[in-house]
Amino acid sequence: MRYRDVGDEQSEFAEFYETSRDPCLRAVTASVGDRQLAEDLVAEAFVRAWVAWRKVRRHPAPRAWVVRTALNNGVSLWRARRREIPLAGQDAAAPTNLNDGVDAALIGALRRLPARQREVITLRVLLDLDTDTTATVLRIAPGTVTAHLSRAVAALRRDLLPASTPADAMEGRQ
Repeated sequence: MRYRDVGDEQSEFAEFYETSRDPCLRAVTASVGDRQLAEDLVAEAFVRAWVAWRKVRRHPAPRAWVVRTALNNGVSLWRARRREIPLAGQDAAAPTNLNDGVDAALIGALRRLPARQREVITLRVLLDLDTDTTATVLRIAPGTVTAHLSRAVAALRRDLLPASTPADAMEGRQ
């Protein structure tokens, strides 16, 4: 490999990072519900993306690769922390406030979804991937992606939309 090729890879990766960081961060924040943790996970995922850039840039959805890597890192971190023994009298840190324009009610509703539905919402809605690419990234069938998306959207509607009253239903008929 020539030196100029390394420079081309660096500039290509830098452009990818600049255009992908914010969407990936939003997707991971929505999934984990903690902005600071999401920033750490996304930073680590981008480091891993740079190390494996030749492979990642050929991936059908490099942003999804970063998000998936970040979420996998989060699971590994959770497993490691699960084994820790808290010191007596010390409370666990409270989740940080998101205050970055993401509705707290939406984050709460997303956190109540099963993990797979959260992943599908993250990839399909927040990263705007198509069904086939989402299926490839999650290693599930496209029909399964569609089913999870449908269930997730229905659950989010139930959680986020105000319940209609019988009077509201009557007004809709007229």
